[in-house]
Amino acid sequence: MAKKKITKTNAIRLVEQRKFDYIEHEYQWSEDDLGAGHVAEQVGMEPARIFKTLVAVGNKTGPVVAVIPSNHELDLKKIAKVSGNKKVEMLHLRDLEETTGYIRGGCSPVGMKKLFPTFLDESADKFEKIAVSAGRRGLQMELAPSAILTLTKGQLVPLVKD
Repeated sequence: MAKKKITKTNAIRLVEQRKFDYIEHEYQWSEDDLGAGHVAEQVGMEPARIFKTLVAVGNKTGPVVAVIPSNHELDLKKIAKVSGNKKVEMLHLRDLEETTGYIRGGCSPVGMKKLFPTFLDESADKFEKIAVSAGRRGLQMELAPSAILTLTKGQLVPLVKD
C-alpha cells in the first residue's frame, strides 16, 4: 500500500529548501483537544520534546514568537525582557491567522508571513531533536533546535514559568 503523500506547508518547504533533516509526524486532531498531551501521545514523544508556538504582542516591538515546551506555561515577564519590551500580552486568537498565516493548533514558528522576533526556550538545548507544528493541525515536524533557530533567526532563552 502506498504511503499517503503529505501536502507541503510553508514550514516544510522552508525546512527542505535549507536542507535540514526532519521527520514528519501526522496525528488525529480534534477541535476539542488541541492540547500537547494529546499530541505527545499520538506521535509517541514525551511532552517536554513537543514545543508549542505562541504569539504575543510587545508594547515596543509588536508581535513576538515564543516556542516553549508543551507541558509548560509562558512567562510573559521573561519574554518581555528578552524581546526588549516593557509589557507583552498574548495576541488575540482572532488575529492569529492574519498576523502569522497560521491557525490555532497549526501555528509553526517556521514560515510565518513575516519573520518576527522569535525566542526558543532554553530547555530545547537538552534534546537532539524537538517537535513543532509543521504548519497545519495534525502535523508536527521533528528537527534539531539549531535548525529552528537558524530558520527563524531566533534566540535560545529562558521563557517558561518556574
